[in-house]
Amino acid sequence: MTRKVADCRKFPSETQCTLTISGEEDEVLRAATDHAVSVHGHTESPELREQIRGMLEDEKVSA
Repeated sequence: MTRKVADCRKFPSETQCTLTISGEEDEVLRAATDHAVSVHGHTESPELREQIRGMLEDEKVSA
């Protein structure tokens, strides 16, 4: 299974957040949603989860 990554550095924020979350897609989605709500002040909703899911990238594995 391909691991996924959510990287706050790729998105503008007032806090200049540098958090990167990686793991299986459901784990990353859950953690990134919690982070978006608790740190960035977003409202938890199905729309937020889908927006975050769309921003996830495959983790690049170093050889």
